[in-house]
Amino acid sequence: MLYAEKFESPKAFIKALDKYIDYYNNKRIKYRLKGKSPVKYRTLAIIG
Repeated sequence: MLYAEKFESPKAFIKALDKYIDYYNNKRIKYRLKGKSPVKYRTLAIIG
């Protein structure tokens, strides 16, 4: 994501990075995590 794009400013880069981190941790579904996002999987693992 970050290598394929040129950003107009540091602020634009930070905004895109924040958006990507949110996607990666909260929205990305992984088969290995039983079809859950990483955050959801960890939350359910802690609760039991």
